[in-house]
Amino acid sequence: MRLNRFLASAGLGSRRACETLITDGLVRINGKTISDLSTQVLPGDTVVARGKKIESQNLAYLILNKPKGVLTTCADPQGRSTVLDLLPPHYGRLFHVGRLDKDSEGLLILTNDGALAQKLTHPAHLVDKEYEVVIDKPFDGNHRGKLLTGIFIEGGKAKMESVHAIAPTKLKIVLRQGIKRQIRLMLYRMGYEVVKLKRTRIGHLKLEDMQPGQYRLLRKEEVRLLEEESAPRRRPTKRPAARTKRDSRDFGD
Repeated sequence: MRLNRFLASAGLGSRRACETLITDGLVRINGKTISDLSTQVLPGDTVVARGKKIESQNLAYLILNKPKGVLTTCADPQGRSTVLDLLPPHYGRLFHVGRLDKDSEGLLILTNDGALAQKLTHPAHLVDKEYEVVIDKPFDGNHRGKLLTGIFIEGGKAKMESVHAIAPTKLKIVLRQGIKRQIRLMLYRMGYEVVKLKRTRIGHLKLEDMQPGQYRLLRKEEVRLLEEESAPRRRPTKRPAARTKRDSRDFGD
């Protein structure tokens, strides 16, 4: 296994971050400092990073139907329930890809593959996230245009890729951006309160009939498709608006 992937699978960060560890001279194999990024880790090799012996984990990919009231975090100092509390400990160290806020529910990806997680959340890779949203009053179709072209909210200019009313107070929304609480803030600007928000799809992955709190492992074909979907896409020739600090590394909800 290539060294940067070995380090990423052990939870040391994305492959790019692990490459930095290598080029900074912080990684040793069998007592020798390694600077060659093409170095392979062989069975029986002893790998040390920042003075600590590293044990690789098997790569794991799961999807979870996050229930409302559960925090999307690895640990909470107040002792509240987190998404990792819903999973058995034998998967080792996992981290969530993007997030859903406490009051939101639905599809969440968890993995120890730092490289894939980084690609899925990077705004340049334009991965679709689909949501079902219940609002407090019937949706006015005249608002669709503003939601699609974009409005300014806390965190920057936000836009939706598509908005469809599937019932008077129920919407199907697709995002590619990742501004924190994006859907709630955008709809609030239009005069609506979000009553319920549920993510139903990321890329090709669908929640389908999974019950709240239920999880499953992804199949190899599903992981392969996620890799393809998270590959960088060609941007339009029109110069994009400046990206804010909060419009990255997060799936807005």
